[in-house]
Amino acid sequence: MTRRVDSGSRGGRWRALVALAVAFISDSAEGGLVNVLFPVIRQSLQLGVDALGLLSSISRIARVVFGPLWSLAADRYGRTRVLVLVTGVWGIWTAAAGLAQDFTQLLVLYSIGVIGTVASEPIANALLTDLFEEHERGRAYGAIRSVGTAGGLVLVPLIGQLAGIADGWRLGMVLMGLLSMLSGLLIAAYVREPPRRQSANEFAEFRVADVVGLFRIPSFVLLAVMLPLTTSLLVFPFFVTFFVDVRGWLTGDATVLFGVFMAGFALSSLLGGVLGDRFEQWYGPNGRIALMQLYLLGFAAMSYLAFQRDWGYGATVYAIQFLFGLVASIGFSGVVLPMVSAIVPIGLAATAFAVLFSLIQGLAAAVLTLALGWLATWHGFANAMLWLVTLPYLANALYWFAFYRVYPRDVAAQRAGRAATAV
Repeated sequence: MTRRVDSGSRGGRWRALVALAVAFISDSAEGGLVNVLFPVIRQSLQLGVDALGLLSSISRIARVVFGPLWSLAADRYGRTRVLVLVTGVWGIWTAAAGLAQDFTQLLVLYSIGVIGTVASEPIANALLTDLFEEHERGRAYGAIRSVGTAGGLVLVPLIGQLAGIADGWRLGMVLMGLLSMLSGLLIAAYVREPPRRQSANEFAEFRVADVVGLFRIPSFVLLAVMLPLTTSLLVFPFFVTFFVDVRGWLTGDATVLFGVFMAGFALSSLLGGVLGDRFEQWYGPNGRIALMQLYLLGFAAMSYLAFQRDWGYGATVYAIQFLFGLVASIGFSGVVLPMVSAIVPIGLAATAFAVLFSLIQGLAAAVLTLALGWLATWHGFANAMLWLVTLPYLANALYWFAFYRVYPRDVAAQRAGRAATAV
């Protein structure tokens, strides 16, 4: 029988974090598999390029629809239990997609598979809220995002080598399903459901209608409004195409450049977590707000340098993209994720993450992706990146002045409420 590690101990908490990060790696690699291996999937099943758009959109739609539903289930029935189901047992659907004989079968099986994989991020974020104290959550969020990003960065190119094998995409689907099952086993072995930082009665009385209460928290509302202005998600799907179409790069070279950006991005999550915790120690709740404004200005500047200036093909362009990636995730790991944990009732943490990042941010990303494609077609790719990536970040830096008035009060209210229930 597998010995369960005490997630409450210091070593146990970090082992639990690594187990949760494997689920993040599985998610990122599964989405990358379709993009990397689609040419051989198309050849195998006689598909058109429009099938790629449909497959790629499924995970985003699933995140919007099912992310909040899984989080509601996790808040109600236990986060570890639900994670083992959706990352472990659910991996069988992804593996089964590798056996599809036509596009209809692939679409159905792959769709069912991603319904489960979209659950891991909001639920894992909520688990970290219970596993780590407020002063160290930034490092925890940064570490899990860095491990997940780095793992996907290594795994996706390796999976791409399966394109040289007959029906290699089928093997890739099976491997992704097995990786998902492995993450479920690791969670079962190393993640013990931590005690909720609230009373048992409060948890027992949870109702779906309580979600409405999240929007009575001023800082939560400000975060919800802020997300459409945080347009960094547009960089990922359009990066390679931008350098091919606008800068004249070969696709393979543009992919390598994107890898350099992603290497910086992996380090950025860890850097942001450390900086966020330090800024809070130095300046209290206002410290994270100040860091966010610095991040927003830094991202705007680096996105301008990355997309509005042509640096040629030498070392300079690689350095610029690495620095861009190094800035790109500081705000989310060091500020936004810890802020959500600090202002919402612990029993609704998974639901809060899902509402903000699966529902609101997912819908905004879908709309903005369509908008950027249209603007790039009619007004130029570089102009589209300026209008929908760089300028919104500048506006967002000004918008964050509104947090100074409400965020410290919301943090104090939640701390008082948690202290009262702990008595």
